Amino acid sequence: MTIADYATALVTGASSGIGAATVRALCDRGLETWALARRPERLAELSAETGCHTLAADVRDGSGLDAALEGLKIDVLVNSAGVGRGMEGLLTASPEDIAATTETNLGGTLQAIRALAPGMVARRRGHIVNIGSIMGLYPMSAVIYGATKGGIHMLGSTLRLELQGSGVRISEVSPGRVHSEFFAANLKDPAGAEALNTAFKLLTPEDVAASVVFVVDAPAHVNVSMVELCAVEQIPGGVQIAPLET
Repeated sequence: MTIADYATALVTGASSGIGAATVRALCDRGLETWALARRPERLAELSAETGCHTLAADVRDGSGLDAALEGLKIDVLVNSAGVGRGMEGLLTASPEDIAATTETNLGGTLQAIRALAPGMVARRRGHIVNIGSIMGLYPMSAVIYGATKGGIHMLGSTLRLELQGSGVRISEVSPGRVHSEFFAANLKDPAGAEALNTAFKLLTPEDVAASVVFVVDAPAHVNVSMVELCAVEQIPGGVQIAPLET
């Protein structure tokens, strides 16, 4: 089952960045695509550009999400909604930072899957693509964000067990640093956010969207369980050892 065998798609977090780029890519491949996000004005611009349908909803609100998605038969779900509040550190984060990041990144992904996967199982066709992060795969500096993306990583593996035999495929696309609004929207230091966006040639949202298309376009008997992609100059891993205090 390649992308040509699917008819419909829904992308969360579609108002900017990876989500918007994925909507464009899926529309270009002929899928009838729904773009879901909290900012209706951004969605309207995307719809005018691509012809996508729009849904103004918050993935954190399970009952509201159910109402927004009622009656939709979605073949491809791309969970791209995400925030990075509290990136400066867990010990300095506010309760609101922790709630916003965990409820959006992990909770919102679970809510979207809960709402749409039963229909995929009933139709015995579908593909769920979760946008993870290398911060969920390697120890890095953002505890809260990394924990939620680590949850996304484990979600894919365990969900494949739950859906075994259903014909529904589960993939994770985990990018490194992407040039987008993410840093400016989540970091308190504008200069630091700009530095992260310009330190080297970062991935683009279109690079990540291309990986989404790649996993969805695999043959029916192939499940691309994970794609990890980084800019050439970003190498995850390595060890940093803090000097002991004497």
